[in-house]
Amino acid sequence: MDRLKDIYQQITYLRDKGMKMKELAEKIEWSAGMFSALYTSVLPAYIENRKRGMTEDEALNEALVLVTNVSKKKLLSSLPEIYTVLFAVKPPVKSNYDDTNPFLRTLHTACTDTLDKINDYSGTYLSYSLSSAGKALKVEPYLIAPASDGRFVSVVHRSVYGMLHKGCVAMNENQHIYLLFNERNYPQLALYTICLQIPMYDHPRFLKGLYLCFDYNFNPIARRILFVKQSDNTSEEDFLKQESRLVQPEELTPLQRLYYNYTCRPEDCIRTCHVPSPRLDEEDLAVEKKILQIM
Repeated sequence: MDRLKDIYQQITYLRDKGMKMKELAEKIEWSAGMFSALYTSVLPAYIENRKRGMTEDEALNEALVLVTNVSKKKLLSSLPEIYTVLFAVKPPVKSNYDDTNPFLRTLHTACTDTLDKINDYSGTYLSYSLSSAGKALKVEPYLIAPASDGRFVSVVHRSVYGMLHKGCVAMNENQHIYLLFNERNYPQLALYTICLQIPMYDHPRFLKGLYLCFDYNFNPIARRILFVKQSDNTSEEDFLKQESRLVQPEELTPLQRLYYNYTCRPEDCIRTCHVPSPRLDEEDLAVEKKILQIM
C-alpha cells in the first residue's frame, strides 16, 4: 500500500505540469469528486499517519474516515491499475519557442513523439565511418535512450578524441532516425547531424545512413556511417566505460573489413572547401574540384 505515497507524488507532479484533476480522474475512470477526495484528503492524511508510526492498514483506515465517497475496498482493488495508468501519463510539454514557426513546431513535435517510437532502437551502438585523419576506420560508441526527465530521446556520442557530445533524436514516422548534436561548446553552433534509414523489420542489428559535420577548417563534409547494435543496455554509466578508437587498414578484422569496405571508399565521402579567390565566380567551382582531388 505504500504505492499510495508514490501515487500522491505522481498526481502532484502531473498537476504541476499543467494537467487538470478532471483529466486524471477520467484516465482512471473515477468520478472527479472521488478522485479529488482521494488526492486532497485521503492520501495526505495517509502519508501523515505513516509518519506518526501507524501501520499501512491503520493509516489508511484513519485517512478514509475523513471522506464519505471513497471506499477502502474500491481503492485497494483499483490500486494496481491507478498506479499503472498514472505513471504512464505523459504531461504536456510547455514550449519555449515561437509556436508560429512551422519548422520549430514540427521539430518539437517530432522530438516528443519519438518517445513513443524509440523502443526498438534504444541501446548502445558502435558506429563505423571514415576518419578525417586518414584512411583509418573510425569506431565510436553511441547511446540512444529516453532522457532522464522523460521529455525527449537523448543520444550520447564519444568521439575518438575522447569528447562527449549529447544531443536529441527525432524520428520521421518509420523511415528515418535523425541524431542532432552541437559539436562545439555553447554558445558556438556547429551542427553535427546523422540520418539513419529504418529497415522494414523490428529490432534491426544495424542501421546505416549519412552524417554531416565540419572538418578542421569548418568546411562541411558528409560521409557514410554504419551503426551496429551492441546491446539494449541504456545505462549511461555503462556507456561511459566504452572507448572510441581508430583502426588502421592493416589491423582490420575480417568483420571490420566489411564495415570498412562499406563506409571508407572514395565515393563514400563528400567534401567542400573554401577557394581563396577574390572573384568567387564559376571558374572557382572547377578550381575547388581540383583541390579536393588532391586532399
